[in-house]
Amino acid sequence: MQKKEDIEKRTEELIMPIIEQNNFELVDLEYVKEAGTYYLRAYIDKPGGISIDDCEIVSRALSDKLDEFDYIDEAYILEVSSPGLGRPLKKDKDFARSIGQQVDIKLYRPIEKQKDFTGELKEYDADSVTIAIDDETTMDFQRKDIALIRLAFDF
Repeated sequence: MQKKEDIEKRTEELIMPIIEQNNFELVDLEYVKEAGTYYLRAYIDKPGGISIDDCEIVSRALSDKLDEFDYIDEAYILEVSSPGLGRPLKKDKDFARSIGQQVDIKLYRPIEKQKDFTGELKEYDADSVTIAIDDETTMDFQRKDIALIRLAFDF
């Protein structure tokens, strides 16, 4: 099998002109195997949110490009969708856009027997993330210790 990173990189090169032409944002791209099936997933967004029609535009154009270049050996399912309400923060622009918002952080290893934290995103840099748990308590986390950080949402 080809390296996951190589497939993701080549796919990003193909999808970016489609994304830019439609004034969308590529939030994330992943090539994963789940329950024996490979998935190539592109998460896209735009101000005001992505519609099903937007996903279809990108899916059809990307599918044509993938067929043309045919560099993925395994059978796979292509999915193009919105990142959803609980979108992960991965890139600096995701963090910048989310300053002042509530985030959920899941750690690889517990700190004082706790792996899950929620708070207001205050600061970030290449190595760390700072959240305010309440008016008096802030916590700093090393980015390498964070398994997942995403926008928090309540129903």
